[in-house]
Formats: sequence, structure tokens, C-alpha cells
Amino acid sequence: MSTTSVLGAAGSTKTLRSLYFVRFGFAVVWAILMLAIAKTINPATVALLLIYPLFDVAAAVIDFRSSGTSRPKSPLYVNMALSLLTAIGLAVAAASGIPSVLRVWGAWAITAGIVQLIVAILRYRLGGQSAMILSGGISVIAGSSFIVMAGGAKASLSTIAGYAILGGIFFLISAIRLAAKGK
Repeated sequence: MSTTSVLGAAGSTKTLRSLYFVRFGFAVVWAILMLAIAKTINPATVALLLIYPLFDVAAAVIDFRSSGTSRPKSPLYVNMALSLLTAIGLAVAAASGIPSVLRVWGAWAITAGIVQLIVAILRYRLGGQSAMILSGGISVIAGSSFIVMAGGAKASLSTIAGYAILGGIFFLISAIRLAAKGK
């Protein structure tokens, strides 16, 4: 590996670590707000529902731009597209009620979890990716449970807040592991 490659990898690792810390903070704040208002679909819950995947698009763009030559290009493009389509799907589903929102969120969790697994496997040498691999797998399972829950009597938006917190914790673990590796 050339000196330029090493310096590029170090820079992208630092940016990735910072991005993971930001994603943790965002997930926790978002989940707290969602838990406070998740009983019904109203303008505030719709806004929060749309903000989450749009934040994911922004994070993927930052990730893509900062990753340099080590970036997994195709999966990051797929992630951006999935998150953007999810925001549109959630805007439409919100008019139909909580079960429809859970179905869209569940489909997103499944597909985004698969993409997260792929990206984490491709980045494994950077370090801190084992938590992202675990998070991607759990996302697939959680997405399936959201879709199943949508058909039941206890469909609730509070479950996606728990999902966001758990995802945030995995980002925190990865950020800490990247920081430890950088030292």
C-alpha cells in the first residue's frame, strides 16, 4: 500500500468515525422525539418519519464523498436510492395509517440491512465493522418483524424508535472501535 493510500485510508477512517458518532447522536434524539409523539400519525410524526431516511441519504452522501478510493461505490448508491424512495414511500403510507408506515419501514430495514452488511464486509479491513455487520443482520430481522407487526392489532410506531436506538448503539460501537484502531 502506498503512502498516499495509507493517508487516504486514515482520512476516510477519521471521517467515518465522526459520521458514526453523529449518526448515534441523531438516532438517539430522533428516537426520543418519536417516542414522545408516536401514538398517532400527525404532522409531527410524519415529519420525523421523513427526516430519518433523508438523514440517511445525507449520511450516505458524506460517506461516499469522504471514502475516496476505499469506498464501496455501488452499495452506497443503492443505499442513497433506497433511503430516498423510502422517504417518498413513507409520505404516501402515512396517509393510510400506522400499519402502512410499518410495512414501508420494514421493507426499508430489510433492504438497507442487506446493503449495510455488504458495505461493512467490503470495509472490514478498516476496522470497527463487526458491529455494522451485526447491525445489518439485525436490521433484516427487525424489518421482517415490522411487516408482521403491521398485520397485527398492536401496530405501533414506538417500535421503530427502539430500532433507531439500537442502530445508533451499533454506530457508537463502530465509532469507538475505529477511534481505538486509529490510536
